[in-house]
Amino acid sequence: MSTNFEFDGDKYKKASTHQKEWGAKLISELKFNGAEHILDLGCGDGSITADLAKCVPDGSVLGIDASKGMIETALKSHQSSNLQFQLLDINSMDFQTKFDIIISNATLHWVKDHSKLLQNVYNALKPNGIVRFNFAAGGNCSNFFKVIKEVMQTSNFSDYFKTFLWPWYMPELEDYKGLVNQLPFNNIRVWGENADRNFPDAEAMIKWIDQPSIVPLLKCVEEEDKQKFRDTVVSRMIQETKQADGTCFETFRRVNLLAEKGI
Repeated sequence: MSTNFEFDGDKYKKASTHQKEWGAKLISELKFNGAEHILDLGCGDGSITADLAKCVPDGSVLGIDASKGMIETALKSHQSSNLQFQLLDINSMDFQTKFDIIISNATLHWVKDHSKLLQNVYNALKPNGIVRFNFAAGGNCSNFFKVIKEVMQTSNFSDYFKTFLWPWYMPELEDYKGLVNQLPFNNIRVWGENADRNFPDAEAMIKWIDQPSIVPLLKCVEEEDKQKFRDTVVSRMIQETKQADGTCFETFRRVNLLAEKGI
């Protein structure tokens, strides 16, 4: 299943502070010899991809994303001789034994079929290659999901969502362990992470709602009602999450995967 969602890369770049924090943590955990060929799945605005390129001056990094807006932002924001960006749906990739490392940060909850994903990743890795994922787990964004489900069911908007398909895949850890173990990876580690956080203020929360969180919902709403739907979600989210000190709290639960392809 393709995401078919178009994102505003420039707005995402300004609203993705916590995604970039998680990405920096992933990079800090990896060991590089400087000549690896790396694939970044769901590169977004390219910030993490560009940081990876700095770690492999004698190698190369390819960032792929299904959103034209993200790729356009990445291309104009980051340039390096060992860095490339490509408009490509993760579900459509078909690389064969090409990469030493395949990494993905805060993206793969947008991919519904992880059996296919993991097989494609395995195929794309060189022998002894490494896969490292961080994406949303069960329990993620509990406030946002509560609010949008309530708003979607109101009389003003319910007709728009009669055939709505939930766009996110956020597994429980044991379920994901079972899925990964169906592939012949070695040294598999799957673990959870509580990354709950307080946005510094309502404005920061709103930026995160606008890009990327509410995008798949707005796609279902007619133009004359988009602003009303968005404003209703924003108002209820602030009411639901605002703390006494002015920050806004949301749950962020993560699945982490580290595994190797055998010789």
